[in-house]
Amino acid sequence: MFHVEPITSLDRPELAPYRTLKRSAAHAALGIFVVEGDKVLDRLLESNVAVISVLLIEERLEEYAPRLQARPEKDITVFVCSRAVLADLAGFEIYQGVLAIARTPPPSTLDNILAASPHPHFLVAMDGLSNAENVGLLMRTCVAFGVSALIAGETCSSLFLRRTVRNSMGALFKLPVLESPNLVQTIRELRARNLRCFAAHPHTNDKRLSHANFTGDCCVVFGSEGHGLSQAVLDACDEAVVIPMANAVDSLNVSAAAAVFLYEVNRQRGQA
Repeated sequence: MFHVEPITSLDRPELAPYRTLKRSAAHAALGIFVVEGDKVLDRLLESNVAVISVLLIEERLEEYAPRLQARPEKDITVFVCSRAVLADLAGFEIYQGVLAIARTPPPSTLDNILAASPHPHFLVAMDGLSNAENVGLLMRTCVAFGVSALIAGETCSSLFLRRTVRNSMGALFKLPVLESPNLVQTIRELRARNLRCFAAHPHTNDKRLSHANFTGDCCVVFGSEGHGLSQAVLDACDEAVVIPMANAVDSLNVSAAAAVFLYEVNRQRGQA
């Protein structure tokens, strides 16, 4: 169910989250996050994540009405306005004219993630990724290669920043996630449950990617492009693995490196 409310001004309290699109801390405190763009909204509406409200330019209401009507929420507010009002509200031009506010899902646990993950387990963890766009792109890569869940360490950007959600292209709604308060401890817990943890580390001579064995339960851990993995996380893993590259290049963007690693996991498991 939904009801439509045309708006011509920006002062209503319900519109506050749309007026503060760049204030991620305020959204986190309210337990909400922002969805921007039609592809991402499409995937939100297909998911079981709770939708609070939607903000559309007038000409897009008819397109979204059937999917909004099919949602399980009792009453979603759909704010409708002109493109000019939307640009004024957001503070910048939103080309597709589509925004939404959703409820941040309750935090998961490692037990729940592993219980829902098929064998052999295939997880990804990240350490020190502070760039929201890169986190979103890594999510897309994980979904593309069949990763069961993504674990974010305590030094990573939030998984629910507007730019992260936008760059994930809705992959966030298809990928179980865990925000770990202590990634080193989480890696130790994974190893205690017989998941082999591989550090994707560009500055190592330990093992080339094609020589690692990914056929069993495993988690691949990625670090930032600038510094790689922290020493504590590197030490917590079972082994470090490197992508062989020409001498003039010492690292790849994390989503590109992840695509190479995760393809190799699928290849070894007969899924590539």
